[in-house]
Amino acid sequence: YAGQSTSAKAAVQLEQEVLGTATATQCISFCPVHFTALLCQSCVTMWNIIASGLPAALLQCLYLFFTVPLKKTSDDRETSEDDAQTQEMLVQIMLNMYKEEQGVEELLAADKLQSLIIATSSLWDQCSHSWKVPTGRVLRTISRALTKTSIVHLQAVDCIKIAVQNLFTLADTLPACDVCEAASIVLCFVKDSYPVSSALLTEFENNDGYQLLLKILLRCEGLQQNEGDPFLDEILDMLTCLTTCGKTELKVSGNIVHPQLPHFDFEQTQSSGMTVKNLQPFQVLQSIFQRSNDQHLCGRILAAIGTIWAWDRVNFFLLEWTLQPINQFTDIIHFKPHPVQVQFFRLVESIVLDLSYVPHEILKKVQYLIKENIVPFCTLTALQCLLSMTHKDLLFSDIFRDSGLLGLLLSLLRKEAKILRKSAGTDLPGLKEGPEKELNVVMLKMVAALTARSVRNTVVLKDYGMVPYVKIFLDDECYRSATLSILEQLSVISCEEYMSIIIGALCSSTQWELHLKLDLLKSLLRILESPKSHSAFRTCSGFNGLLSLLSDMEGALQDPPSGQWAAVGQNCILELVFYTLQGIAAALHLDPVNSNFFQRNGLFEKMAEDLGSLGCFWTQGKRQIPVSLEKKRTFAEFLDAAFCSSEPFPVWLKNCIWILSFLDHMVKGTLHQESYFKERKPEMGEESRDDQEASQAQEEWEMRDCTIVHPGAVCVMVRLLPKLYKEGHAQLSQEIQCAVVDHIQSLVKSEKSRQVMCESGLLSTVITSCQDAFCSDRHPLHLPLTRLFEKLASQAVEPHVLRPSANETKVLPRQGSDSTIVAVRTSPWLSKGSALALQTAMSLISMTSPRNFQLHSTALAPSFVEFDMSMEGYGCLYVPTLATVMGSSADQSVSGGTGMGSRMFPPSSGLTLSCWFLVSKFGLGHNGHPLRFLTVVRHMSRTEQEFVCFSVSFFPQDHSLVISTEEVEFQPLDIMEPEGEVLNPSPLPRQVQFGCGKLVVAGQWHHLAVTVAKEGKKNCVVSAYVNGQMLGSAKMQYLQPLPGCCTSMEPSSFIDVYGYIATPRIWKHKSSLTWRLGPTHLFEEAISVETIEVIIKLGPQYCSNFQAVQLQGEDQCSDHTIAPLVAEDKISFGINAVCSSLTTVQDIKSSYNEVDGRLIAKEIGINSRDSSTPIFLAKNTAGHLSGSLRTIGSVAVGQYGVRVFQSSPAATSLNFVGGPAILLGLIAMARDDHTMYAAVKVLNSILNSSPLSEKLMRHIHGYQLLSYLLKRKSQLLNNRILQLLFSLVGTTELGFESSVIKNCSAFQHDLCNFELWMKAPDNLDLALLSHLVEILQSSRDARQNVAIAYQVQMVPKLVFLFNDPEISSSKITVACTILSHLLLGYFNTRDVLRIGLFLVYTLKPSTVDENQIYLDSVAERPTEASNQTSGKTICLRNQLLKMLLDVIRSDKLHLSSEEKEKTFLALGPDWFLLFTQSYLHFSTVVLGIKLLLCFLHDRLLLNKFKEGIVAGRWLENSSAGLSILIDNLKSHPPLPDNGYFLIFGFSVLQRCLTDHVHIPEIYLVVAELFLATPQSDPPEKDLESMLQWLLQNHLTENVSKFGLCAEAAVLLLEMVRFTVDKPIADAEASWAIAYPGNVIEFLRLIYHSYTQDPVWHCPDFLKTLAMLAFHSEPPKGGTEGLLTPDGPAIAEGKGCADPSSLPLLPHPAKKQVWDFVRVLLMDSLLNIPANKQGHPLELLLEVSPISRLCCSTLHWGWKDRTYPARSSDPHGASESAAPLSMMNIAYFVQKLVEKLNSRMFAADPKQILIFIAKQIVSGDFSRNTEK
Repeated sequence: YAGQSTSAKAAVQLEQEVLGTATATQCISFCPVHFTALLCQSCVTMWNIIASGLPAALLQCLYLFFTVPLKKTSDDRETSEDDAQTQEMLVQIMLNMYKEEQGVEELLAADKLQSLIIATSSLWDQCSHSWKVPTGRVLRTISRALTKTSIVHLQAVDCIKIAVQNLFTLADTLPACDVCEAASIVLCFVKDSYPVSSALLTEFENNDGYQLLLKILLRCEGLQQNEGDPFLDEILDMLTCLTTCGKTELKVSGNIVHPQLPHFDFEQTQSSGMTVKNLQPFQVLQSIFQRSNDQHLCGRILAAIGTIWAWDRVNFFLLEWTLQPINQFTDIIHFKPHPVQVQFFRLVESIVLDLSYVPHEILKKVQYLIKENIVPFCTLTALQCLLSMTHKDLLFSDIFRDSGLLGLLLSLLRKEAKILRKSAGTDLPGLKEGPEKELNVVMLKMVAALTARSVRNTVVLKDYGMVPYVKIFLDDECYRSATLSILEQLSVISCEEYMSIIIGALCSSTQWELHLKLDLLKSLLRILESPKSHSAFRTCSGFNGLLSLLSDMEGALQDPPSGQWAAVGQNCILELVFYTLQGIAAALHLDPVNSNFFQRNGLFEKMAEDLGSLGCFWTQGKRQIPVSLEKKRTFAEFLDAAFCSSEPFPVWLKNCIWILSFLDHMVKGTLHQESYFKERKPEMGEESRDDQEASQAQEEWEMRDCTIVHPGAVCVMVRLLPKLYKEGHAQLSQEIQCAVVDHIQSLVKSEKSRQVMCESGLLSTVITSCQDAFCSDRHPLHLPLTRLFEKLASQAVEPHVLRPSANETKVLPRQGSDSTIVAVRTSPWLSKGSALALQTAMSLISMTSPRNFQLHSTALAPSFVEFDMSMEGYGCLYVPTLATVMGSSADQSVSGGTGMGSRMFPPSSGLTLSCWFLVSKFGLGHNGHPLRFLTVVRHMSRTEQEFVCFSVSFFPQDHSLVISTEEVEFQPLDIMEPEGEVLNPSPLPRQVQFGCGKLVVAGQWHHLAVTVAKEGKKNCVVSAYVNGQMLGSAKMQYLQPLPGCCTSMEPSSFIDVYGYIATPRIWKHKSSLTWRLGPTHLFEEAISVETIEVIIKLGPQYCSNFQAVQLQGEDQCSDHTIAPLVAEDKISFGINAVCSSLTTVQDIKSSYNEVDGRLIAKEIGINSRDSSTPIFLAKNTAGHLSGSLRTIGSVAVGQYGVRVFQSSPAATSLNFVGGPAILLGLIAMARDDHTMYAAVKVLNSILNSSPLSEKLMRHIHGYQLLSYLLKRKSQLLNNRILQLLFSLVGTTELGFESSVIKNCSAFQHDLCNFELWMKAPDNLDLALLSHLVEILQSSRDARQNVAIAYQVQMVPKLVFLFNDPEISSSKITVACTILSHLLLGYFNTRDVLRIGLFLVYTLKPSTVDENQIYLDSVAERPTEASNQTSGKTICLRNQLLKMLLDVIRSDKLHLSSEEKEKTFLALGPDWFLLFTQSYLHFSTVVLGIKLLLCFLHDRLLLNKFKEGIVAGRWLENSSAGLSILIDNLKSHPPLPDNGYFLIFGFSVLQRCLTDHVHIPEIYLVVAELFLATPQSDPPEKDLESMLQWLLQNHLTENVSKFGLCAEAAVLLLEMVRFTVDKPIADAEASWAIAYPGNVIEFLRLIYHSYTQDPVWHCPDFLKTLAMLAFHSEPPKGGTEGLLTPDGPAIAEGKGCADPSSLPLLPHPAKKQVWDFVRVLLMDSLLNIPANKQGHPLELLLEVSPISRLCCSTLHWGWKDRTYPARSSDPHGASESAAPLSMMNIAYFVQKLVEKLNSRMFAADPKQILIFIAKQIVSGDFSRNTEK
């Protein structure tokens, strides 16, 4: 082609001119690439090219290419590819140049642009086919780059006008697709030029352009979907765009019809600039839709309308309020194709969904379409549209009801229902399949949507009588979903009717209609999500209906399936079982009424029966054959295996596991939330399996403390447990059985879970359902079930569960009777054999042992009310009508409570709150929840305000107890002032706070007592105690008389006083606090501390009113008088969970009064006429007592935060099935020490924890029986059993309590039976004695223990123990220690006599010389020969004497003189002197003398001992005790009558001591008596050192107070005289020479220290001293005959031998004696007046030979003639004028002359005269000197 070549060459030439570097050939060769790259390099290059005239040249070339068609040649195939590349290159060049405005303006110089445009509209059918598309691309590019100049140019040449005219011509001849393509090019110039100028648009409109488009588009009707689509869509898009091309906004008046959607607001609609301004283009679209039925074209029109609405939501209103397109389309939409109808109604739907506008007029026409139902499909589509709108907002439910659509639909449905009912059960065909049935489905859905959340529409449906007709649609599965939705809405206004329909449909359905049942159950589950539906479900027999479904499936899960069940998949059956159980669980969930109904009517048992009959459980009841299990899988592992379809499990076992899984979810309260899950295939590797096992382990850990919601489901699992066994799969069956039991045990790990399960009757279920397992110890379930039983029985077990079922008895003889027997019944698990006895004992131990370290009184968990603040944030006990203060003329009928008369408040004397509590878990954080023990609120009639007037609260944050009497308005916490803030800073506040420190510990029971003692008119003293320990005491203001600010009370008004324990609803605040409340009492007086201590001792198990309090073991230990702790009328209320029951408001009204019933109903939030809601009522335990009005008790408020548990542990229930007799039977059956220990341990546990058991034990003389059994089985005893008996007695409580003896009977008959323990192995008797020492020497409990030991006669038993010849010295020592503590703590003459009698028993005949026995060798070889017996006896005697001595002289024993005298006289002096006999061992003598002289330190007793005391009293006083020693004899020999005779003690004692002068300790003891100094043990043991130590350490104040003891001095002198007068042998030289001198020297030193003491002038002392100095008497025998009535000491009170027959002995001590006599005589002559009666000289002369005395005196006088005269007159006065010395000289001379005259003294007269003269001269000199 020449043109084409020319243009290529021109391009090359141009490129050469620009570049100037390449040859023509090169340019031609690379023209397409280089030129295109050149155009893209820069704008400057582009402008240079445009300026070169190339755009016009190229457009001219394009015109030629377009208008001149190509002629075909033979080489077209070879050149087509090059031509295509050249064509694309040229088009790309033109597109790049013409997209610039300069490029378009360059075209205006020539006429080729308008020519090309006109050519496209006139020559489209004649142009080159290959250049149509490139030409269109170039022209569209030019249209987008038009400038105002170019537009004016095109307008000037009438380009658009000519083009439109040409298109009118082509429209009739060309195909529609070609016309659309040509018209789209022209329309591009019109549309694209409008933003610059509207000239072309105006020209287009003026030349009927829209008519052209209408004509063209109508010609497109009937085209195939893909034919001409791009250009048709382009025309429609441009036509749509032209609707926004206009200069002025359309103004339409708003005509919004109400109601509208809440969020619709037309006034706030803002224009986006895309609003419709030109209606003519839209009219074209509207006309096309109205005139065409083409599916494709109409669909494009509707899409275009949707686009216009999407640009701006105002466009809908602009178009609808002007042209009303949708309104008009509705009239003809049923003529359109179905897809167009669907699209149209979606567009209508978008008006509501997207524009939030309700087009009422359009909806009316749509409803008319539905009513007319011209085209069913159109009606169906219209309904679906309205259904979508209805789902949009609830407003449409009202709109469609008011418009009559609901009524229309109901009428249509009634008609269809009648048709269905007629065709049901017949061969008549029902509804046709197709649109009609689908229409019915949509109508049902529409009705369901209209009634959803619309009570009025539901009422309309019911008023139309449609409920019976709606039920008809349930049978058809396609209608069922919508029908159930309608019925579910019906439940809103009539839940009972819904339930009756659903339950009736379930029950009336056949066994094979499983899908119907499933759908009904799912619908039921949705309704049961609302708690309000639970009551209707129960009243409509919903539970029985669902259980009947299970009954209908009997045998459905058999393996292999049988009958018609074979055609039904077992998975479908399991699904039905699942939803049935889920429905039951949903009805029970958090509904106490239904739960109570289900449990009370035994429906769990019915469920277990029905599940057991499904076919997968074994029901033949054959006895299991125990097999050994090699491996044990957990329940979780079995579940995992059952869910995995590839696991090789039998089908029946999988089904069983599935059902158990359902029950497990029901137990945890999650079944109603679960979805049914089908089996899964294992597609996991080992790693994923390990991960899964880890997650399962984590889940198991989380489940350990899971809460049991439905405990009855656990009972169902237990009932199914035996049915899991199937022959042929014994091992697998028993493995799953063990897994289930282990899983059940894991459910009851927590204490709360155990308590819940006990209340559900699991124990009874276990016993009845698994009896075979309990009867056989070889059964694999025996041990796990036993452990489960033990865990639960430790909390609560009914007596009938423990009641014996066997008739076996064990006969045990009662102690002391041969004919009486005690029948010991066996429990269900008790049978013959020690092994079973051991197992039984172990079970009882597990059941009865405390689970935590509590106080002795709180070892068993009491009944309690638990408050959990984590559930609802509140929970309390409401105490109605605590008091009612009546006005003088008030109506009495307004008062509630029980009793006669009104109770005043506040009490006149004060009040006391006593309660037991346990904190399980404290609240976390600073904003913790307080423990509100009591809050008293009062309200005056005719006023609205309620005021808190008294409160006691514990705050865990700072562990403080706050007590308040402040009047605070009872209102929510968010508007109340802080509770912990003290608002009144006055000296007498209304609120006090006490710190508790660490007294309140979590997990332990505590006792709180708050006493408020009124003082004066408005003041009081409040004290708080925790566990008896005072927290503090403070003065505060007392409760004011009237509530709030009231100062007076009208006569007709009244004040209602009520209380709360724990947190009421108004103070709701969630917290983690959980605490329990035990027995709680309110007294109207301030009780004493002693009363509080008694209450604490009673413990939290006490459940009475303190009117006849008797502590455990009190009746046997003391003569306790039973008296009330608190007066009856002072007890306001007593709350105890053990005295509680479930009741209803109606029952309260009928049993008590209307007022309390209304108050309780109001507080709980239920109707006052309610008769089904269970209410927990803890009755007032003081309600029956005398006194004025009292509250009826307390009711629990809070469905989830309050839990009540009535404790009945095995230790209590066992009392009703044999009690301690069973436990004694276990001991009787013991054959080894393990069984023995277990049996004694369970006995100890039960007796310690159950006061009733302890009473029964005493009633049957059980402690005597126990002692008998222990004695018979003494070889089985060990230290552990002994420790248990200590615990039984109460003397060892692991450090928690004191060691005071609590069980006196056990102490008396078991511990103090020393004969029993002496025969026990392992030195248990020594351990027992050591323990007795510990409890008797305890600092705080010794006094009580000693008193009890005295009452049980421990001393005689210990004394009898000494009679055992084999008793060891260590036991003797410990026993003596016990006796010492007993006498120190409870000294009495009777016990002393018993010990004294035994001591006499230890004395051997006088023929046995005990001094020949060496006690040291006896101690080293205690069991050697028989002759050692005497040595043991001596040791025993000495230890007893030492014990008595230590007791008597102990600082702890403060005996009065009268008590000492009584004890001494009871024994008699002869008893003491028995232990001073010569043949006794010296150690015995020392101890005997010490004991005697210890008593004689009392001077009054010493005088009686000296003057004479009747002997033999010890034998007479001990006659009663003598029977203890000889009680084994058949007959008692008559006791000899000894008569009465006196013993002059010191005379006998002197003779006895002369036999023991060689013992230095005796000198020391006598010397201590002499100095009135208590006996002691000096460090040195020789006599001289001991006397020297005594001289230095004696008590001088005692000497000053009492004086020296003359009798002791006489004893010392007698011992010295006996030693001095005794011939000295070489062997005795050491002590016989030293001791007299030591004693005389001691007396001399004492004399010089206490010269003025009267003892030195005592006649007995002087006579004895004279006898020592001047006489000599050979020693006489021993003291064998001293204690007989004919003995010399008794026959003569005094007497001495002939003085002349006593020769002087040459003993070294004689000189010391003479010196001492000289000193005494000279001092007496110098200091004592001669005329004084009993002058020492005279006394000495009576005893001493006168010759010796005178010679001695002369010798002394001569030697000491210068001895100074001293006045010793104590009164300081002389009786005569002569000096005292002259008088004494004259007196001496007188006596000397008398002796000379009587020839009793012969001496040289000269010497006598010289001596006298010297004395006179000396005296005269002294007198002159004085003058």
